[in-house]
Amino acid sequence: MTETTPLNDIIASRIARQGRITFADFMAACLYEPGLGYYTSPGRKVGAEGDFYTSITVHASYGRVVAREIAQMWRNMGSPAGFTLVECGAGNGRLACDIMDFLAEREPVMHQSLRLVLVEQEPSLESAQREMLAVHIDSLSWLSPDEFASGSFTFSGCLYSNELIDALPTHRVVMTSDGLKEVYVTCTNGEYAEEAGEPSTPELEAYLKRVAVELHPGQQAEVNLNAPKWLASAARALQRGFILTIDYGYTAHELYTPLRKLGTLLCYYRHQTEENPYLRLGLQDITSHVDFTTLMEYGEELGLQNAWFGEQYRFLMSAGIIEELEDLERSDVSDEEKLRLRLTLKKLIVPQGGMGDTFRVLIQSKRVTAPRLLCQRRIGG
Repeated sequence: MTETTPLNDIIASRIARQGRITFADFMAACLYEPGLGYYTSPGRKVGAEGDFYTSITVHASYGRVVAREIAQMWRNMGSPAGFTLVECGAGNGRLACDIMDFLAEREPVMHQSLRLVLVEQEPSLESAQREMLAVHIDSLSWLSPDEFASGSFTFSGCLYSNELIDALPTHRVVMTSDGLKEVYVTCTNGEYAEEAGEPSTPELEAYLKRVAVELHPGQQAEVNLNAPKWLASAARALQRGFILTIDYGYTAHELYTPLRKLGTLLCYYRHQTEENPYLRLGLQDITSHVDFTTLMEYGEELGLQNAWFGEQYRFLMSAGIIEELEDLERSDVSDEEKLRLRLTLKKLIVPQGGMGDTFRVLIQSKRVTAPRLLCQRRIGG
């Protein structure tokens, strides 16, 4: 069953005025329409009370391992006095808090002059973030996505994101006997439908050609033109340092395989997956898997170097999850609690059936010569 929401009439009226719209425009409205979109309206999205879990919600050790790697980045840059952390899409601030707590505890010299900037679309989240990060409030500031992309903000340090790019509005295409077509959204008498038409921009075909992908007849796919645009803004803002991207996705060869005939678009609502994006407009999340090949190749054109790419379990194992488990064993919590926490952390690193290989980690650097990162260590050595 569907739920009628304020967005139904707004998007329907938009289509009535201007005609069919691209799926990217439809998705943008569902997720980011001011005050009404999934990410621009109040309400908990993540965790038991939300619609989905992320690695952040599993345990603080996830953020602590990310913090270990960020501290290593700081050392690779010569331990500068001015180091800025930027998180895009910080949610309630849980990951930022876990990172800052670790740095305050284990890296006091770094933490002393650290600046944390949260780039956030939803204004109502600032109060939640302010509360979550109350201990670190003197280091904290905010930017809107428009301010971040304007070119006026620059920094040296590390920009990180967790499950951000999968939620950027994406175009959808389908290969037909007449060539590549784009999927458009129409609306008649309040009922949404899809129709194929000529691509709204030549960038769609150029994107697939760039990653050497040729879709098979009948194959649908997502083409996220917003991902490279976001990366361009990030690379422009970063003067020196690192960009750390964590998300679910694949290389282009894996992402656009004929086995994924319908693409990777999914919706999430109350911990259930939904394939129909035309239900509960503004109330359910809409995502698509990330094309990491484009991020890596386009990043090189932007002056970024690919320092490391791999599955989340490899990143966590090399960057410090073992040390976190050892700290747990040395702690004075009960044996029962230690077992519970071990099983909890297992979700982060199990390759099959857990989050270990569903998520990938990409680290790109700029003006840092031959960085030596923790995740580059051989697992077990």
